[in-house]
Order: sequence, then structure tokens, then C-alpha cells
Amino acid sequence: MENLLEQLNPEQRLAAETTEGPVLILAGAGTGKTRAITFRMANLITKGMPAETILAVTFTNKAAEEMQSRVTDLLLRAGVPPERPWISTFHSLCARLLRREAASAGLPKDFAIYDDDDQLAAVKLAMAKLKIDEDGLTPRNVLGRISYAKNHAQTPEQVRAEAFGPDTRKVADIYAGYEQLLKQSNAVDFDDLLLRSARLLREEPQVRERWRKRFAYLHVDEYQDTNRVQYDLLRLLTNERQNVCVVGDEDQSIYRWRGADVSILLSFSQDFPAAKVIRLERNYRSTQTILDAAGAVVANNPDRLGKTLRAQNEAGGRLRYFEARDAQAEAEFVAGELERLLSDDADQTCAVEYRTNFQSRSFEEAFRRRGLRYKLVGGFSFYNRAEVKDALAYVRLALHPEDDVSLLRVLNVPARGIGKTTVDALRDTAQRESLSFWDAMESLMTNPASSRAVAPLRAFRELIVRLAEAYATKEPADYMRFVLEETGYMDMLKDRNTPDDVARIENLEELVRALAEAMDAGETFTDFLDAAALVSDADSFEGKPGVTLITLHSTKGLEFDHVFLTGMEDGICPHSRSLNEEKGIEEERRLVYVGMTRARKTLTLTRAVYRRVFGNEQQMRASLPSRFLSEIPSELVETVRGSMAEIGETRRYEPDPEYSYSAEEFTRRVRGLPTPAQKMAPRRTERSTTPSFGRPAMRRGGQADSMLGTKVRHPEYGVGTVVGVEGDEDDRRVSVSFPGRGTKKFVERYAQLQQV
Repeated sequence: MENLLEQLNPEQRLAAETTEGPVLILAGAGTGKTRAITFRMANLITKGMPAETILAVTFTNKAAEEMQSRVTDLLLRAGVPPERPWISTFHSLCARLLRREAASAGLPKDFAIYDDDDQLAAVKLAMAKLKIDEDGLTPRNVLGRISYAKNHAQTPEQVRAEAFGPDTRKVADIYAGYEQLLKQSNAVDFDDLLLRSARLLREEPQVRERWRKRFAYLHVDEYQDTNRVQYDLLRLLTNERQNVCVVGDEDQSIYRWRGADVSILLSFSQDFPAAKVIRLERNYRSTQTILDAAGAVVANNPDRLGKTLRAQNEAGGRLRYFEARDAQAEAEFVAGELERLLSDDADQTCAVEYRTNFQSRSFEEAFRRRGLRYKLVGGFSFYNRAEVKDALAYVRLALHPEDDVSLLRVLNVPARGIGKTTVDALRDTAQRESLSFWDAMESLMTNPASSRAVAPLRAFRELIVRLAEAYATKEPADYMRFVLEETGYMDMLKDRNTPDDVARIENLEELVRALAEAMDAGETFTDFLDAAALVSDADSFEGKPGVTLITLHSTKGLEFDHVFLTGMEDGICPHSRSLNEEKGIEEERRLVYVGMTRARKTLTLTRAVYRRVFGNEQQMRASLPSRFLSEIPSELVETVRGSMAEIGETRRYEPDPEYSYSAEEFTRRVRGLPTPAQKMAPRRTERSTTPSFGRPAMRRGGQADSMLGTKVRHPEYGVGTVVGVEGDEDDRRVSVSFPGRGTKKFVERYAQLQQV
């Protein structure tokens, strides 16, 4: 084993050889923490410690399997017969503990463990018994709330006592019914495994002592992600020798919303005053410039144990920064950069990171236009997300009531009292009378035997009729907002108000913005619906993609050659929900730190100046740069050519710009710069009326423009036909239809159109 230990750096070796007493291994990003902890366990076994006395807990089965495999490999290389220490997740540990101590825990030895599907079925059964089936409380949502309560050690009675509305009181009732079902079934769920194990160890001294003697050495990986129940388990299993080794990084604690409590790691030395703290600061992943920039950001968090990462790779080039005009321009810049990188080396790994799922939409569309392969991690492709598909299904149903697929999708979403019995009756009627579901609904409503189902069916039909009537009178973006409001879909999400539902609301707001952008580009509502359907069909690419679209939370534990950290604006990153809470801002800062330290070679930061305002999609709202950008030392960053500002610079952009300007005119106006003509002459009395491809401009009130039907060439879209002309003189706009690309609208003098 001595020869193997020589492979470690001095700090890793110290961690592997410090086997007695409490130890905190403070492991920065990319410093080889798994290597240190597996060498430590192998070293204990080669010194004669029985493998079964060594416990290591982590958070995923994959991590546990990898750790076990590494220990076995090390023992074989050391010439020691491989033994298997007890390495598992917290839940697996507790399941085995409860099996062996079932009698003391008040459980039968063969108790059942309900998986996710079982838990969902139990919630549905509890809701059915309570006759809660006609509101916005879905079983999945209720199960999430129950799990949250259990992870925070809250009983149904406590949830009810702290209820702030009728929905929460209903959740408390369902929670109580769910617990009763588990008890009747001699079953426990995943959360119970932790809670009942902790309670057993706390209340049964003999059981506690038995397990304390069993485990002479305790290890906890990703200690910054532990919650209070897991912390209690660790303390209850710790014997008087206090051979506890925890590995973690307070700067990578990003799961507070899931119950993780970073203060548990920060207070380790208080819990164990004799603790030895070993810092792993040699980074084997990133360049020094990336580490310095990330370190400068996270250093602004007050509650840290602190560490200084030293790159074992080259210093590397500076970070790059690009401030785009809007989300589309941001996506086009990133797509262009990715094309360049992958043309140099197609085997490179690249990641586009973003704070919230709705941001993926503009990137997905830009990548598809360029034929750039990608995979999406941490969520569904934008147009495949359930809430987006629900909204579009309502629109399709309003246009085509005979669309059975769309009807069945939204018939009871939000819940409106149309249950399985009614749906089965609709199916039977449609099949028997050869009708669409829409017509079968009318037939069923006239059947006296269907009196119970008539009211909700009639209300649904009236809703779809209202949606159909509004379609003819509203602009597309306004219409989509009307659909979301009239159907009660937005209200359902707002009433539930879970983190997942907040993300769904953001996705629906982005859908409305996407529709407004499509209309500005000259597309029809039908074009948009067709494109959305095609996007869904083409969502998965075969072959090895070079680009990964990924949320910041999902990047934990991953690394990429090139990283683009996007949407760096206050309100997005940091998220708007965190802006008024100090602890929330600190967690957002850690999230950015995690995102930055995923990069091996290059890191590019981007943001959009303007994003469309939900509720008035023709208005563009100027954003402030993310406060985290100003925390990066300016000497570590270079601004990309074409960026609208330097990093950390906050301009006074127009709050509501005229958004049909060309990129050049837009930039000039928001920066308050004079036009080229104004630079040449202080006053101009005549305006040019000659378009870029030599035809006279149409005056207001004139007859049909002679440009209509003209074939023109655009540098990006190719050859198209002029199908519309608006305005006059310098503000004249032309609409051009491009085969396979749709209709695009341009300000003529900036469009670079050439007559064919």
C-alpha cells in the first residue's frame, strides 16, 4: 500500500493516512476527493481493519458503486485479498438497519418499501378516500409536499397547524391518510427509511450501542448536501472514538431547496472540537484563470471555511464576455462559437449552462437552425415540456375540436371534475356512434343517464368555444395569455406555488414570448404550431453530440472542455426569488461557482440586455448585469468583439426600445450615438428614398408597391420573394418569404437584400 500512497499528492496522502479521530476533508472542485476517501478506506483495510467495520455513505448508487470498485482495485494492486467495506447511500444503509432491527422498530421483518410509483398510488388512494379530486392538487404535487415535510421532520399535525390556506390543509389531511395507508400495509417510503432509523437509534439505547460498535470508522461523502435527518443519523452512529471522516465543499452546497443545510459542514469543528481539517486545494481540472475568477465570486459569501485552489494545468487564457442585444442574439453568438470550436475538434465537450429551464428555448432553436447537434440534461426539450404541450393542445383544440388527442390531454387539466368514468363513457359513445370525442360529448350531454357528468362537460365545451371565438379577435401572444388565464392553468400553478410550478410558470411565459418573436419574424400562428410539432419530433439526435444544454444544478460532478455560462442577469442569475433573501443570494453565488468550475479549458459568460415582458410581449425590458459579473476581477476577462458593453459595466438602456431596428441601429439608439449622416452634417433636410436594391420607396397611402413579388437574396436566408411592404423612406420594412425558412421581416435599409 505504501507504493500506492506515493501516487497521492501530499494533502491527499495526509487525508488517507489520518485514520483516527474526527477529520474534515475540505475538498475544492476538481481536487480528487473521491481518490482521497477511497485510498483512506483501502489503507485501513491493509492495516488490518475488518472491512465490515468501515462505513461510507454517499448520495447516489452510482457514486457508491464507483467508490466500491475503486477500493477493490486498490486492494488488488496492493496484493491484499479484496474485502468490501459497507459503502451505500443513506437510504440503503437505513433499509438494512431496519431489516435487522425490525422488531425494535415496530415493523414486521418483511415490511415493504414503497418506490416512487407505489407512493404515488398511495397518495391517489388517500385523495380518493377523502374525495379530493376537483381542485389543482395533483398526486405528484402532493407527494412532493409530503416528502418535503418529512425531510424537515414535520408531522401531518404540524403541517396542518402551520397551514396558510385551504390547499395546505388538504395536503395535511392527505398526508395523514397516506401515513395511515402505509401503516395498514406494513410499508415505509424512502423518507421513512431515514426518519424511522434515526428515531430507532435515538429511542433504543441497546440498538444504538450495537450499531456504534459495528462501525469503527465512518465516512460521509458530499457532506455539504446532508440534511438534518442525515446529520442526526451520523451523530447517533458515532461512538466514543469519534472516527468520523467527512468530505465536502461548502462552496458547492446548492440544494438548500431540497433540505441540504450547509451549516452542518461549517459547524463540523464545533461538533467535534478535536477535528483535523485537511484542505485539498490542488485542482486537476481547470486553468488557474478560471479558478481565480470562480474563487473571486464565491469569496463574497460570508460563511466559508475558505480555500485557495491551485491549478495543476496551465494558467490558460482569460474568460470571455459577451453582452447580446436579446436572447436570440445571445443564442446566435453561442451557436457560432460552438460551431467554430467543434470544427477545430469534433471530439471536444462543450456545455451551455443556464439557471432556469425556460432559457433553453432560444438555444435549441438557434442550434436547430444551424444543424448543431446537442443533448439536453436536467429537463425536457422546451416544446416537449408538459405545460408547454398542454398550452398548445388547448390552442389546437380551439382550432380543431375534432382533435381527440388534444382533447384528451386537457380534458381534466386543470382538474374540473371529469374523471375516468366520464372519459370511459366518452370513449364508448365515440366508438359506438363513430363520432369524434367532441361530438360524443354533445351526445353524452343529451343522455338522461349521464346527468352527473353533464355540468363539467358542458363547462369544458363552453370554455373551448370561448377560446375559439377569441382566436379571431386577438393577436397571437395576447391570445396565448388569454388561453392560460381562461383555462385556469396559470392559476393552478400559482396556487400550488412549488419550485417546480414556478419553473412551469416561467416556461409558459417564455412560450408567449416565443410566439411574439415568431410573429415579429413574419410567421403565422399556424406556422408556429407546425414548427413546435416538428421540434418535438426532432428533439433527439443520434450519434455523439458535442454540445450539452444543462441547468446549473445538473452540472454538479460534471466537467467540460468549454463552458458557456449564459443569462447572467439579475433576476435570472441570481434568480428573482432569491433577490430579497441573503441566504438565497449566497446559494445562487455558490451555484455560479459550481457552473464556472465545470470548465477545463475555456469559460465564456454571456447575457442579454433585453428580454420580452410577459403580459406585453411587444415591450422589451432592459435588465441589469448579474451582480456576480462585477465580482470577477476585470483583468481576468476579455470582452468579445461585438459585445454591447464591457463586463461589469451597467449602461442606461432604453426601458422600452423600438424593437424592429436593425442590430446596428438598435445599438446606436440604446447608446445614444449619432447616425453616420449626423456625424457628417448637423442638419439634414431630405431623406433618402432609394432602397438598398434600387427600387423607389412607397409613400404612405400609395398604391400597391412595385417591389411585391420581387426575388431578392439575403446573406443568411438565401433567395426569397417580397410579400409585404410597410412604411416609407428610412423606416420602410419589407417581408420576404424564404422557402423552408418562413417569412422574415426586415428594416429595408439594413437588410442587405439584393435583387435577383
